[in-house]
Amino acid sequence: MKKIYLLVFFFGILTSCQDVIEVELNDAPPRLVIEANINILEDGSSLSSLVKLTTTAPFFDNVVPIVEDAIVLITDENGVEYPFEYRGEGLYQGTFLPQEDIDYSLKIIYDNEVYTATTQLQTTATLEYVNQRDDGGFSGEDIELKVFFNDPINEENFYYFTGITEKGTVRSVYNDEFSNGNLNFGYFVVEDLAPGDSVIFNLYGVDEEFYNYMFVLLQQTGGGSGPFDTQPATVRGNIINETNPENYPLGYFRISEVSTLNYIVQ
Repeated sequence: MKKIYLLVFFFGILTSCQDVIEVELNDAPPRLVIEANINILEDGSSLSSLVKLTTTAPFFDNVVPIVEDAIVLITDENGVEYPFEYRGEGLYQGTFLPQEDIDYSLKIIYDNEVYTATTQLQTTATLEYVNQRDDGGFSGEDIELKVFFNDPINEENFYYFTGITEKGTVRSVYNDEFSNGNLNFGYFVVEDLAPGDSVIFNLYGVDEEFYNYMFVLLQQTGGGSGPFDTQPATVRGNIINETNPENYPLGYFRISEVSTLNYIVQ
């Protein structure tokens, strides 16, 4: 159990006083955190086949504990296995190129417990061009970027969008409920963006379950911080603990096609 000491000062004309408020925090048992994001490019080539494993830590710890001794495996619906090998820093890498309309099951064995999830590859739309305004944002003085893509008609689609620069990262999710088959855009504004800055835009195809999961997660973080930073409330992903359901993990298993566009701010 850890304690926080808060100093409260009351200032007067001649005197001041100081109270010590003691706040007790309970440390919860660590949970496994699974970032299983498999991404392929639009031409069908592999972009990344990585699974990152860490555990939760006490609130005031500055170091995120990594998991080095897990067994990580993906198996397709035909029984073909794709083992992942540990590469350091909590990262497990595999040689894995998913195909459409095939179920893929993730299996992780850690600390004598088995974690599983099943998903399919989700395709995406193509990022086409960027529109820049120099009088955008809430202040009317920020550089505002919109990156456009055409949503496929007569399909239900969900997207996860990121814009990444040295000045900051923007994350958001979209669905085509009211824009099916139309031209859509991802919106990007960060403070102090300037001409010459490089921006990497990514548009991932995701399923509805991931869309709902990330929508809640981004509401809690504000969209600009990491989706696996400390959350005000627990958001459950699609991975379960088969051995001990009460000891559920955090994180998600996602397989996405991704469209990437690089842009230099004008």
